Amino acid sequence: MSEQTDVDRDAGSTRVTVLRPHRHLFMRGIIAVLALTTPVFAVIYWLTIPGPAWPYVLIAHLVVIGATVVGVASFLNTTITIGAEGVRERGFFGRTVHVAPGEAGAVILVQMYEGSTLDVLPQLFVASASGRLLIRMRGQFWSLADMERVAEELDVPVTRPDEPMTLNQLRRTWPRLLYWFERLHLRP
Repeated sequence: MSEQTDVDRDAGSTRVTVLRPHRHLFMRGIIAVLALTTPVFAVIYWLTIPGPAWPYVLIAHLVVIGATVVGVASFLNTTITIGAEGVRERGFFGRTVHVAPGEAGAVILVQMYEGSTLDVLPQLFVASASGRLLIRMRGQFWSLADMERVAEELDVPVTRPDEPMTLNQLRRTWPRLLYWFERLHLRP
């Protein structure tokens, strides 16, 4: 389950719940960056230290370290906050979405097949009354309990298809809930 934190904004206010993505993703990302960059830079340093090109390697290495630090900061700042004023999502790239009470028109909780496997993961879609996607929570990043908590807070009937869906089925049923690149129907 992802991390949940209850916070008192001030002494007389209501409680605010902060949901965070699965923490194991953070460690996997750090290990992947280290596993991919350490051997590569070690070899490049070994080949360039005697010559004049090693400062360029150092600059490239610092750029990779800087990008990693930005990625870590973005991950640590990704949250969904639930409170009396509604639900607020701060996404990985810094985009903030606020769904005020009564603004959500539909909440859809779908079990989706992952790629060409029989594995399913939940996805929660919060849409406006006009069908525009407001918040999307993917099972890769958020727990089902977090999705249920967000759905419960929005006080809108939750649509739960009986059977898991493929991306094609979701594309046909609710195309506006998908990202632009997921709407493309690529033929093999």
